[in-house]
Amino acid sequence: MSRCATVSRDLDEPIAGTAATARTWLLLEQPGPWGAQALTMSHLDPALGRALEKAAEGTGVRIALIRRPGRHADFGTPAVRQVYAAHTTPGSAWLHGATTRTPEELLGLDFAALGKGDPRSFDAALQGRPHTGDPLALVCTNGKRDRCCALLGRPLAAELAASGVEGAWEVTHLGGHRFSPTLLVLPYGYAYGRAQAPHVKEILQGVREGRVVVEGCRGGSAWERPGQAAELAVRSAAREDTADALSVVRTDGSAPLWKVTVAHTDGRRWSVEVAQSASAPPRPESCGSALGSPARMDVVSVRELEPTAPTR
Repeated sequence: MSRCATVSRDLDEPIAGTAATARTWLLLEQPGPWGAQALTMSHLDPALGRALEKAAEGTGVRIALIRRPGRHADFGTPAVRQVYAAHTTPGSAWLHGATTRTPEELLGLDFAALGKGDPRSFDAALQGRPHTGDPLALVCTNGKRDRCCALLGRPLAAELAASGVEGAWEVTHLGGHRFSPTLLVLPYGYAYGRAQAPHVKEILQGVREGRVVVEGCRGGSAWERPGQAAELAVRSAAREDTADALSVVRTDGSAPLWKVTVAHTDGRRWSVEVAQSASAPPRPESCGSALGSPARMDVVSVRELEPTAPTR
């Protein structure tokens, strides 16, 4: 049976506009095996997992479990767990870290505030601090969701860790199994597909320098999918790689056609037309699933707008 990632690659399926959407990511270390719904199917207390899912609903916060690359035998409940929170909106992106002995402390977070970019409840509840180490490279490896994530993601995570990438973690779910190995980079929140270790190192060096590598990028998680495709198209057209330079400020329309306004911090604006279409020929969206026609985001046009005169 063909793997979904192999079919997607062979069909040269475009990946722009396919990233998971989340303004804020909350990551909790949980070693050991993960099930398909990891928050309630791992060695984390499932009652706690359900409570965290409920607390995050509608807040713009996405919760995922992380573990260090390597073997995942059960060595019992970890004494100390790493926790991260990252906000990804350009101009106000941040990454804070903490440790906890009692993950139930996460229920004390103000999820609505976290989703809006306020880290104070994270810092207060967990004694969190701004992260000063390397950027995080989160590789999806959850084979219980899709075997491509394990077969392709785990070797990538292991290679990154073995080569000294200190921010390398395995993560439970980033969506888009057929683009495995998939990667999320924090604090900026850009996702990548079909990632290979040399390219990941280039991406991480870009993050250290405040830059976004467009090649292989699925989009920034701060935006909905039409906005992801539009922002990447403007980056390419304007040759702009500064992470905080562009923002999606307006999206008009609905499927299958949107007009997205992308703004630069220097005042320039672009109107980007994005059309949704069905991928052809049919292909599996996940390993073992029936053939389907996943939605793709096609950029129809990118037009720089005339500057507006300042109001007096």
